Order: sequence, then C-alpha cells, then structure tokens
Amino acid sequence: MFIQSEIVTEWLQRLDTHKAFFTEQAAYRDETRTFPAEQLHWLAEQGYSALTLPKQYGGQGLTVSDMVVLQEKLATFDGSTALAIGWQLGVVGDLFEQHTWEDATLMALATNIKEGALINRNASERATGSPMRGGRPETTAQKVGDTWVLNGHKVFATTSPVLHYFVVSAWVEEKQAICHFLVPHDSEGLSLQQTWNTVGMRATASDDLLLQNVTLPLHALVEVQQVPHTARINGWLLHIPACYLGIAQAARDYALHYATTYSPNSIQGTISDLPNVKTHIGHMEQELMEMRHFLYSAARLYDDVHQRPLLTNELNAAKTKVMNGAIQVIDIAMRICGAHSLQMDCPLQRYYRDIRAGLHNPPMEDMVVLKLAETAIANAKK
Repeated sequence: MFIQSEIVTEWLQRLDTHKAFFTEQAAYRDETRTFPAEQLHWLAEQGYSALTLPKQYGGQGLTVSDMVVLQEKLATFDGSTALAIGWQLGVVGDLFEQHTWEDATLMALATNIKEGALINRNASERATGSPMRGGRPETTAQKVGDTWVLNGHKVFATTSPVLHYFVVSAWVEEKQAICHFLVPHDSEGLSLQQTWNTVGMRATASDDLLLQNVTLPLHALVEVQQVPHTARINGWLLHIPACYLGIAQAARDYALHYATTYSPNSIQGTISDLPNVKTHIGHMEQELMEMRHFLYSAARLYDDVHQRPLLTNELNAAKTKVMNGAIQVIDIAMRICGAHSLQMDCPLQRYYRDIRAGLHNPPMEDMVVLKLAETAIANAKK
C-alpha cells in the first residue's frame, strides 16, 4: 500500500461511507445517459472539487499522487462520475501549477472554486480531431472594440451540464495563434447540444458546446499558444488512467466475489477452487499490481520537482500500460463469470464498455509508442 497523506486517508474513508450514493444508481445512469449531477454537486459542496487547488489559494494542495489515489477509489464506484470530476481536479491542478494566467484571474477563479465552481477545457472539434495532434481549431475569436466575439462548435464537453466555466480554444487571426478564453456558463450565445450517445462512459454528458457570437471582455483571453506547439509534460492528466484503473479494480472485485460464492452442483466448493479459475485470478492480480506500480511511480516522479526534469515518456507510457492492462483484467473477469457477465444486470458488461472509452482519451497509444521509439532511436544515435 502506498503512503497517503492525512487528507487523502480522510477522503478515502468519506468516499467509502458514501459508496452507495455513487453505486446504487450507476446502472440506471448508464442505461438512460443520465448525468450524475447530484453526485457532482455533493463532491463540490464537500470540497472534493477544490482538493488540487494550492494551499496559497485556499485549497488543500493535493499532489498528483494524492489525486490518483482518490480517483482510483471513486472510479471503483462509478467510472462516469470519476472521469467527470477528474477533469476538474486535473485542470485546476495544472492551471495553478503552470501559473501562466494573470494572477488576478487565478485569484478570482480560486475564490469561485472554493465555493464549488467547476471548470473544464474545451479544445476538441470534429474537423480537427484530438488537439494533441496539432490541428488548428475552426472556432474563431475576433476582437471587436473592447470585446472578443467567439464563434465555433466544440465536442466532448465533459461535465458540461454543471460547469461554471469553459476554457475554450479559438484561432485568433490577428495574433496568428491559438488562444484560450475563459467563458462563463451563462454567457449569451453559449448553448449545449445533447449529442453524447456512446456505448461507454454514457453518463459523462460529453456533449457539444456551441458558441454563437459569444461576447467576452478583453481579459477573458487567458492564454496564447504559439504555433507550432510543443506538448509539455502534464502529470495532472494521470487522473485519466487512475479512473480506468479503478474500473478494472471493480471488475476484479466482482469476479472474485462471484468466484468465491458460485458453487454449481457439478463440483464441491466454489469455482475459485478450480485450477483454471485460480490461474485467471492470479493473472488479474499480477496485471493490477503492474498497472498500479507503474502509475503511482510515474505520479511520484512528477511530484518530485528534482526528478520531474528527468521524465520523458513515463507519464504517457503509464496511461497506455494502464489502459491495455485494464482491458485485459476485465476480459479475464468476464471469462471467470462466463455468460453471466453478458447479462445487462451484471456490472461487468458496463465496465467492459466504459473501459473502451479510455483508448480514446489523450494521449492515444500510437502517439505514445511512436514517441518511445523516436526517443530510443535518438539516444542510440548520440
């Protein structure tokens, strides 16, 4: 078990106490694509959404390692809820760590976050694909007098029904740059289009964000991203694999309970006594152990300011390892439970669908593998 801070231990206990609050309606939310608004509001009211806000801004100052622990736990209850609130924790942690915004803007935002405000970045568009691949947004921002006017169409606006702020990327012609704007949820001309209807992570409300002549003050421009853009190391994105690790753990827990309680009349004892089932369980345990050690090691390296400069591809590789390992764990869990795992009232089929979504969260596996190869080749040539 990894060493935990006092605040993390307290939150693990609090989450366990409220486990039913997250789990009892998870299947219903999945079936009906119902966003877990009540759960997100509770997390915000209890201060969970402000945990990664630095202490100097009035937050708890949780590290990436702390965040990973809590997000893994929450995801064992409900993956959609965990992924939704995970973007909040990751974005807040990154924004205040990078400190590239004006301090007055960060101070005002911090005050709102402490009061429960939720925020997320919105950069994806259908025409550009993942923003990590370098596509220029078709969303535009034009300076009109002493205002900015935004027009565009964003996709994958996770947590959109309850967000207080959208950090929207847009192309600004006069700057010849991609700029990012802080857009309040109640801005005139901002609307949501309920398009999210996927087989996995169905309750995250990752709908479309429409911007039609959204007028903002000049100070709403918070970041200028020059082109070409070099991706920087961002440990806060580890909330993504932490979520999928939690889902894999939930699948393991269900399969283990099933194996130790199911006793067909063709055998004595339970199926957990069968050699082939024991082999399956052992493989799950080893896979989870490898995933957890890789993910937590990468998180700790990032948290250590002296070790962080030595990181190259570890963060992205950890995400890829966790995703592939989580898919394998759930596959094994379904093999243990057999045809029962395909029943709609069995959570394994939901875990199976949810885990596939992680393949499409950044960074994508092909980019990670290519970067690993390029780094190895470059080092060999030196």
